[in-house]
Amino acid sequence: MSHLVFDAPRVAEAYDAARPEYPAALYDALSELSGTTLDGATVVDVGAGTGISSRGMQKRGARVVAADLAGHMLAYHDGASVLADGNVLPFRDGSADLVTYAQAWHWLDPARSIEEAKRVSRKAVAGWWNSVDTRKAGWLAECQIRLSDVPGYTGPEGRDLPAIARAMTEGGLDVRDRWVHWTRHVRLDVFLTNLRSHSYMARLDQAQADELIDRERAELLRVCPGGDLVVPMRVYLAVGRKEPAG
Repeated sequence: MSHLVFDAPRVAEAYDAARPEYPAALYDALSELSGTTLDGATVVDVGAGTGISSRGMQKRGARVVAADLAGHMLAYHDGASVLADGNVLPFRDGSADLVTYAQAWHWLDPARSIEEAKRVSRKAVAGWWNSVDTRKAGWLAECQIRLSDVPGYTGPEGRDLPAIARAMTEGGLDVRDRWVHWTRHVRLDVFLTNLRSHSYMARLDQAQADELIDRERAELLRVCPGGDLVVPMRVYLAVGRKEPAG
């Protein structure tokens, strides 16, 4: 499945409006595991989408260049951005402190992308993924079971998340990883818009997508009548340092 399914105005709009941000503890862990303070760091954010991770790092003082092949997603950036393939980065050797992938690495070639990230990065390569934690909420688990009927749906995490850690290790990086747990408080409409922003939904025709959203609205209102959802979340973070930690 091509990641260019995201390069459509309606998908980009849903993504920017409803995808969750990342908790402060994620950025703290990124700095700790990479040995790099974000304040003043230069970061290339690959597969940056509408800039959720880019903005999070900018708020902490990083100079971020967002790279993505989806122009409609990059249109939401207010900082530096470039149309670019993460497998062939248009940056000089050692031009960034960090190369990051937030919710994006799984669209790329594992070996080629890590080699490119190593070439561009002076210090470390990092990737992370937000996912709902179905172990902590029965209604979330039931929602995921219903979504399993949708073609292309691969579960709440979507991928074998430790794959990036293996690719980093095979690429000669010194790898550390961590799970960061947090809670998202969100209105039902935002939760449903978030569903629309995922690739398996973007590939449905409009009538099918609307039918699925209507079904989920009815089911979720049954268990959360007020429409205020408390969503347990967790972020998987893998960091590969070019030099071993001291």
